Amino acid sequence: MAYERQLNNAMERLDESLAKLRNLIKRGDQSAALNFMENGDLKDKYEELQNIVAISQTNGMGSRGTANGPGML
Repeated sequence: MAYERQLNNAMERLDESLAKLRNLIKRGDQSAALNFMENGDLKDKYEELQNIVAISQTNGMGSRGTANGPGML
């Protein structure tokens, strides 16, 4: 349950960053949009989400906190 909550929170933060990026592009501020993607908040939020997913795949637990060992399909 904690993984699911973490994942949902990270997805919400990424969605908020994407909305900010959309507004920058809509205003025509391409240089700020590029910086936002490459060095700013969007990059940070994407990396946060990526880390949560990577950690979940290395500890042998599935998204619902159940074992994903061999033959556990």
